[in-house]
Amino acid sequence: MQKLAEVCIRRPVFASMIVLALVVVGGASYFRLGVDRFPSVDLPTVTVRTELPGASTEEMETQVSQKIEEVVNTIQGINELRSISSPGNSLLIVTFDLKRNIDVAAQDVRDKVAIAIRNLPRDIKAPIIAKTDNDQTPVLTVAIVGNRSLRELTEIADKTVKVELERSSGVGDVRIVGGLLRAVNVWVDADRLAAYQIPITAVRDAVVRQNADLPGGNVTRGLNEQSLRTMGRVADPKSFNDLVVATINGAPVRVRDIGWAEDGTKEQRSAARLDGVPTVVLEVRRQSGENTVAVIEAAKANLEKLAARLPADVRVDIIRDQSRYIYQALHEINLHLVLGSILASLVVLAFMRSWRSTIIAGIAIPASVIAAFAMMFFLNFTLNSVTMLALVLMVGIVIDDAIVVLENIFRFVEEKKPRCRSS
Repeated sequence: MQKLAEVCIRRPVFASMIVLALVVVGGASYFRLGVDRFPSVDLPTVTVRTELPGASTEEMETQVSQKIEEVVNTIQGINELRSISSPGNSLLIVTFDLKRNIDVAAQDVRDKVAIAIRNLPRDIKAPIIAKTDNDQTPVLTVAIVGNRSLRELTEIADKTVKVELERSSGVGDVRIVGGLLRAVNVWVDADRLAAYQIPITAVRDAVVRQNADLPGGNVTRGLNEQSLRTMGRVADPKSFNDLVVATINGAPVRVRDIGWAEDGTKEQRSAARLDGVPTVVLEVRRQSGENTVAVIEAAKANLEKLAARLPADVRVDIIRDQSRYIYQALHEINLHLVLGSILASLVVLAFMRSWRSTIIAGIAIPASVIAAFAMMFFLNFTLNSVTMLALVLMVGIVIDDAIVVLENIFRFVEEKKPRCRSS
């Protein structure tokens, strides 16, 4: 540092050009920096989510959670291992040491869970293993509002709005909350079923077997080859009533003999309300590592284009926009940064009583801040609450160093030493 200071004093033009170059590069880098609320952090946590429909809490704990815990617990570097069991669901949370590579740890968990699957109940769904990712929190939430039924709004949200949002740059996932998806429901009368002595599983298997498109192989004619397919899907929901469930004494038993089929909706597993009225909400999540503000702006631009294609009585309202909080927070921090710089310069003027010293401090502060943007860009940092607060603290450090250096220079000048030597 002493050598650098000596070069800057003996070659002031060279030093000025270096500072100017850093300011220019930093200014150009500022407009390329991403904007986010918080910095990206890789948490050393892996979750294992398992579902067994119809199982009680005790069954999930003894037959699923404990068996997975036994094999996962042998992995090296685990700091904490805990599980949460509820009816039909098991959640295993594995927290590793900070020094452990989370990608390698997640693969180790996958390998151990694959071993445990053979000891789990047969009807269990495939476990979902995922790393805890801060990027999976919704960055934008929109509501579909209109004077229509919840099922119609869900159809618009699922087939129109969701598709358009998924096309936006940087969007990783769009989830529907509070919707009612269309489904053909087959209702069975328990008394009629018992009278025919038909198990409920036979009804399920018959519906699945007779409502499917099956490949029929290939037909070759000369140099041409065509694929065949057996068209077995039921197009009209009312036709489900004619499906044959079983044959008793040579007579077919159809769905209408033991119940009925209707064009309805799936069971509602979530609810959303806007101003007290049931509505459909879409949560937009960004891809890992993508810039939050850029993703939100791209999604909002696509929503503006979509507005013209929606029915006249349907609109899309933005009810949560994370970019607003980001801009407000950064605005406050920028304001404090500017005010801090001005007050620091005034303090120098009040105590040093020299306009020259004040100008030097006033130039050093913005030059240091702007030059820091270049390093942030090359290190792939973003403008967020943490980095901006660091810049605010840096102003204090810069002004402290400037005051100490200027005061010593003034002391040597008052002792009649040469200016170059004093510097």
